[in-house]
This record gives sequence, C-alpha cells and structure tokens, in this order.
Amino acid sequence: MAFAGCKPTSEPPATTARVESPPARLCGDAGELSARLYGAISAELDWSDELECSGMRRPEGKGARLRFAGQLPETDTRIALIVAIPGLQRGVTGAEYPTNVTVIEEGDGRFFSTSTLNNCLTDITALEALDESGDQFTIGGILYCVSPLAQVNGSSSLSIDRLAFSGLLDWSAS
Repeated sequence: MAFAGCKPTSEPPATTARVESPPARLCGDAGELSARLYGAISAELDWSDELECSGMRRPEGKGARLRFAGQLPETDTRIALIVAIPGLQRGVTGAEYPTNVTVIEEGDGRFFSTSTLNNCLTDITALEALDESGDQFTIGGILYCVSPLAQVNGSSSLSIDRLAFSGLLDWSAS
C-alpha cells in the first residue's frame, strides 16, 4: 500500500555536512602563556587557544603593558596577569627589562603585585611587526621574579617561577 506523497525515490536524501572551523585564537596564531604559580594560587598554566591577551603603550608612552587572562586549570577561577615593562621601546628586543607584575583573581578581588621594579625582569626575545603601520606587533619573552608578589589587599603572597609568553602589542592603543 502506498501513501500519497510518499513515493520511493532513486536519489539519496540530501545531507548537509557541518564543517567546524577551529576556534578563533584570541591572541593570534602564536599567542601562548606558560607559567608555574605557587603560594596563594597554585597552578601550572599552559594557555593557548583559551588565552586572552592585549598589549598597549603605558601612560605617557613609557614602555608597554601586556595583559594575559585565562581560566585556572580545573577551577572556575579566572586570573589576569599584567606585565608592565617601562623600558621597552618600539621594535627593540633585549634582556633584563625591569618589570612590574600584577596578578588579579577575577571575581574575588584579590590582587598580587610587585612592590618595585627590582623584583621581576623580562627578556623580550621576539618582536615582529604584523603590518606596515609600525604599531602592531607580536611579542614574546620570558619573565623571571626573584621575590613573591605581595597581596595588595591581604596578607598572602604569590610566586611566579618562570613565565613564558607570546601575544600582541599595539603601540597605537591607549
């Protein structure tokens, strides 16, 4: 018995194949951060696809400020790391730039920061222009801290063993 409108067809039903593209990387193709934190926050960070980053000139054009953010492994906690390098100049790599570092535990309001420029040093190992403007760069380096970052609004501290990063820097952003 055949039902009206239900005739057999010799053609297979059409299917639409879903092609999933890889997620957009928020820090460009080379954006990465790896670090070991211990003390008030204990974590091994190995961020790439989930890494958020930005970089811009510091106030009054004194060097650059880089921001990296992501989720701590196996938690709902997000942190942001701010790396301020007052001596960095456009297009110049170098070793042992005195650096201020701030770690923010987002949502909880805990802040950890260096007290002086003498606690952390950054080696800028890569700085490549992304376009002809001379403003957009990828930046890479390694940060070393010789003492813990004190909690600004409490009595604990956080240590950064070694932090390797690559991200974006826009000298025209403010």
